[in-house]
Amino acid sequence: MSEQVNERITYRSFTSDDIAAAHALTVELKWPHRADDWRFVVQAGAGFVAQTPEGVIGTALYWTYGTERASLGMVIVSPAWQGRGIGKKLMELVLEQLGGRVTFLHATTAGQPLYEKLGFRAVGTLDQHQGAAFQPPLVSLPPGERLRPLGSNDAPRLIELASRACGLDRGEVLPALLESADGIALDRDGELLGFALFRRFGRGFAIGPVVAPDAPDSSRAKALISHWLALNEGVFVRIDTPGESGLTEWLDGLGLPRVDSVVKMVLNGPKVLGAPFPPADPDFKQFGIINQAMM
Repeated sequence: MSEQVNERITYRSFTSDDIAAAHALTVELKWPHRADDWRFVVQAGAGFVAQTPEGVIGTALYWTYGTERASLGMVIVSPAWQGRGIGKKLMELVLEQLGGRVTFLHATTAGQPLYEKLGFRAVGTLDQHQGAAFQPPLVSLPPGERLRPLGSNDAPRLIELASRACGLDRGEVLPALLESADGIALDRDGELLGFALFRRFGRGFAIGPVVAPDAPDSSRAKALISHWLALNEGVFVRIDTPGESGLTEWLDGLGLPRVDSVVKMVLNGPKVLGAPFPPADPDFKQFGIINQAMM
């Protein structure tokens, strides 16, 4: 890269004024994000942009969960400017801010080599399912359990369950998500055991997070997901499920085919490959995530 080109590129903190330009980058790459989807992730996190005198040509955002963990995403470089080290520089700026935090991301095939060079390693996979022509079956719940609408007093329990299921502190992210999402709760004798949120995203709607007690047949998670599908037949719906969720074949059969898979990676994580991370409560499981950037 010539010094003249180098001098044209500057880096600075992402501000809300950059949302329109960032949205234009995702449109250029044919990502589904709306401007409102950008607005949500920006309000919950922070990041950097790369720009030339003509405008923004790259972005990278990050989110913190408590004092020890974080995730990063929305790492984008305009196709016309790729191959010039811009993505690497944006990543280095983000990682400098995060310090020694255990940091997660979801990597595309194209992005994975860069992340590996920066020290990230693979710890799992994520399957993206989407569609509109689904016919969900009626899923039976264990005796005494039922689905009910979320109540105004459920938020503390939702935060607790979401944090326990994924091993990340959801104390800040989940309240912000609840402002724009509808929810259904799994209840047993007044005790909230799980939930699934449903919100506008991209071309239609997204289900997630989905949290429920783990079980061999995943019946509770299936009941939560089927609830939203039954109410929205013919509507474009997306759900991103961890590879270990065991739901891929079931979702494919419902008319929500897997359209993509990405790799979950971690920096500063445990040294033992195959160790479950982040450490989560074995009694609960995250069957659907918020989004690929915020986990």
